[in-house]
Amino acid sequence: MKYNWIDEYLLGKKGVTKDFQSDWNWIRYKIGDKMFAAICLDDENNPHYITLKLEPLEGEFLRNQYEDIIPGYYMNKTHWNSIKADGEVPDSLIKNMLDKSYCLVLGGFSKKKQNEILESL
Repeated sequence: MKYNWIDEYLLGKKGVTKDFQSDWNWIRYKIGDKMFAAICLDDENNPHYITLKLEPLEGEFLRNQYEDIIPGYYMNKTHWNSIKADGEVPDSLIKNMLDKSYCLVLGGFSKKKQNEILESL
């Protein structure tokens, strides 16, 4: 995977945890109990896709701009997007997409829960 900075980048965000979902062969990044990003591994445990959540119109726009961004791999195709792990999407765009995914999922919690998460570290 050419985006080997993702793990450190995501774990540097407040309240983020990661786990391994063996049934899916995914490394999941979560806020509370909600996933906002994942690294989907292939049958040989190599990164295959980076999956994240975006506003539907933005996801559709980006999928039309980059052939390496596709509708969410095994996810809701409206809200989730996957990036080929060996693709040609610029690092800066992926960071921006990951930031937006984090904010979208964090924003889905109550204000009280958001404060708990942000103050947990």
